[in-house]
Amino acid sequence: MKISGVDIRPGNIIEFEGGLWRAVKIQHTQPGKGGAYMQVELKNLIDGRKSNNRFRSSETVEKVRLDTKDFQYLYAEGDMLTFMDVENYEQVMLPSDLLGDQAAYLQDGMQVMLEMYEDRPLSVQLPEQVEAEIVEADAVVKGQTASSSYKPAMLDNGVRIMVPPHISTGTRVIVDTTTNEYVKRAE
Repeated sequence: MKISGVDIRPGNIIEFEGGLWRAVKIQHTQPGKGGAYMQVELKNLIDGRKSNNRFRSSETVEKVRLDTKDFQYLYAEGDMLTFMDVENYEQVMLPSDLLGDQAAYLQDGMQVMLEMYEDRPLSVQLPEQVEAEIVEADAVVKGQTASSSYKPAMLDNGVRIMVPPHISTGTRVIVDTTTNEYVKRAE
């Protein structure tokens, strides 16, 4: 589907310069002289490189729709991750760098969503929040309990986060997988 260059929105996937790109940030600019344009920061879905481009309203780009499919995470072998299609039980192996830092949150049997283009997996979407256990938490500094101060802690998957002072080692917490932030204590 063709769209005007000024209609690009964050999250859109476009075909540009022979590759697939996701719009990360946009800024509409209307200079005093000349026509308005959209300044767009793009991220290549294949190799991860970034690019900044200007699109005028007269330019058109091809907007791409990705198919999403439910998969289940099975296991890691070296730097490859194995996922299983929940409909037909086919297994797919993907490099762990496709997930980046979020790969640490993968848990056996976790339901994930794979974004695919022409049956080729491009990205993996984890659940927004996961449950993890605190394996190491710093002691509370006396006098800081009155303020809303946070202290560093280590999760069982090796990720460091900031938690409220009342959270101690052995506590199960809910963590946001996109921001690495403490959400709440697990029930």
